[in-house]
Amino acid sequence: MNWLPRKTVVVPIDFSDDSFAGLATAVEMVDDPANLHVVHVLPNLEPMDPGVIWQTIDDDSRSEHAEKALRRELSDRKCDGVQVVIRFGDPGHEIAQYAKELDAGLVVVTSHGQTALKHLLIGSVAERVVRLAHCPVLVLKEES
Repeated sequence: MNWLPRKTVVVPIDFSDDSFAGLATAVEMVDDPANLHVVHVLPNLEPMDPGVIWQTIDDDSRSEHAEKALRRELSDRKCDGVQVVIRFGDPGHEIAQYAKELDAGLVVVTSHGQTALKHLLIGSVAERVVRLAHCPVLVLKEES
């Protein structure tokens, strides 16, 4: 049964169990898995990273590796047919931008429940997505 079925739902995945729990929730919200868009955001490479200096790693190889790992996880979880996208940059901004590009109807994101000090110092991806997204954002809190 679909709860508020949406045409396009974006789910950020960081390979944590919580993010895959968010994916399971999002699967119930779409009529067709093709309307579910999973996005993983990788940090930008710094010019002085050893892999960049020695030319052993680049964005293409990182993207390819991340996509293969994500597709393997999705297949293991019986989520075939889901759209997979790898982006680079700040996760909060990239997730919101991707949802806007798709004209998504919903973003399903999980919150990891950081301590107040850690949240103050580094912020929260879920909070940034809520602030920046053009569409509704469903924030799922981890079970305690």
